[in-house]
Amino acid sequence: MLTFRPVGEACELLVIGWSEYLDIPEWSISGLRAKVDTGARTSALHVENIHEMGGRLVRFDVRLHRWRSDRRVTVVAPITRRTPVRPTSGSAEMRLFVSTRVRLGPVETEIELGLVDRRNMIFRLLIGRAALAGRFVVDVNRKHVVSHRPARCRPRVTRGS
Repeated sequence: MLTFRPVGEACELLVIGWSEYLDIPEWSISGLRAKVDTGARTSALHVENIHEMGGRLVRFDVRLHRWRSDRRVTVVAPITRRTPVRPTSGSAEMRLFVSTRVRLGPVETEIELGLVDRRNMIFRLLIGRAALAGRFVVDVNRKHVVSHRPARCRPRVTRGS
């Protein structure tokens, strides 16, 4: 088996898997399942009920669970930018971005999130290259390297009599 050893700065980067759970403390969100996507430049968060408010603010609901629509958090945040983004579907769409602090394993950092409808996607959150650069190295063969499934999401085990 061929093994690569990182040199220089790479030794300082945290190894993460292709899927991790992360926290957004500012918004009281913990254990949000995220897909790490080095093919995407920007990060994208599934939101619903987007409403632009005065003073460059936006209000939106973060749906925390794919099937349970009652699990959501309403957030008001400043809009950092509005820009066209070309998703995998190919046609450019205008997207609002907000910034917030996220915690992934032992690292807490500020990232920018595009607000988007990802209802047909498995992951509520996609972490792109801009959020990963200079902080993380992705091991595409592993998942949940620095995070664990939150206890509240673990399936209950029942044993027969």
